[in-house]
Amino acid sequence: MTPDRRFLLAHPAHFLALGFGAGLVPKAPGTVGTLVAFPLYFGVASAPLYWLWVALFLALGVWACARTGRALGEHDHGSMVWDEIAAFLLVLPFAPATWWGYALAFALFRLFDICKPFPIGWLDARVRGGVGVMLDDVLAAGYAILCLVGVARWS
Repeated sequence: MTPDRRFLLAHPAHFLALGFGAGLVPKAPGTVGTLVAFPLYFGVASAPLYWLWVALFLALGVWACARTGRALGEHDHGSMVWDEIAAFLLVLPFAPATWWGYALAFALFRLFDICKPFPIGWLDARVRGGVGVMLDDVLAAGYAILCLVGVARWS
């Protein structure tokens, strides 16, 4: 099934899982979804309890992606991009607060999310449901964070 605007608006879980509509773009929805994290980040980065917000977004993602995946008949449908959005929110605080720092964070996260180095790809093939959808992106975020910390220590 290919989700459309009607599907997006049919349930709050679909609206969230499809990244407020970013997942409906025909080309590179994961990349577009990752970009959606930027306004969210700048909106909540200075909020008290930032990490609590991120944890809430991740937990909501487990629920929304599980429900939406069932409705679409596919465990990790390409239009579901909330996993990219929420996981990239883990990465952004570690990026240098410059245009190139954010660009580097974006590139690293997308690289690890697409290439899925061990154990990301291994887990992605074995863990199903909303947890599985979110887990590979959280691990990709972890790899991106490690790289950003390394860049910070070398500069």
